[in-house]
Amino acid sequence: MPRHDPTANHSSSGYPQKPRILTRTTVAQSRLFQVESLDLRFSNGEERQFERLTGADRGAVMMVAMPDPEHVLLIREYAAGFEDYVLTLPKGLVDPGEDIITAANRELMEECGVGAHRIEPLAELSLAPNYMRHRMQVLLATDLYPKRLPGDEPEPLIVETHAIEELPALLLREDFHEARAIAALYIARDKLRDEQRYRETDLL
Repeated sequence: MPRHDPTANHSSSGYPQKPRILTRTTVAQSRLFQVESLDLRFSNGEERQFERLTGADRGAVMMVAMPDPEHVLLIREYAAGFEDYVLTLPKGLVDPGEDIITAANRELMEECGVGAHRIEPLAELSLAPNYMRHRMQVLLATDLYPKRLPGDEPEPLIVETHAIEELPALLLREDFHEARAIAALYIARDKLRDEQRYRETDLL
């Protein structure tokens, strides 16, 4: 009997080959979302049906906006999924024709009443990748200035200022639990710490 080659179903990178999509069917659709059913055949011959949530896939941005080197702006908004108000970072969709820098600055003006002279990308985050393709671009916004644009929120958002070094205390709050916001704040905090250490070392 020939021996089974464990690499037979793997690509040259060593990872399994992507499953083949046999059929793709829309099973439900709303104004914002579409539920899609995928019939897949994996490289080992197994077949499974997956469902995923799709949408316009325009991209989205989340901003860590800092009015000074120690503090960050958070917003309090109604979250229909939890039927309650939550504390999170300002965020929104990228409009057609916008790049992520332009979208981030516009969303800051709409949600926080400030613009930023300096905006830099930090990371790209996903949410529940087994069920959706949504990606969020996280950006650090500094050198802020007052600027208000009308937004599409149903009510004015409450903007709060919190110390970025007080993340452990924020995590103890019942109203602060969005994973993307938590990850974004830790990424920004660590970047700022690394830059501070580099400056201190450079001065020695």
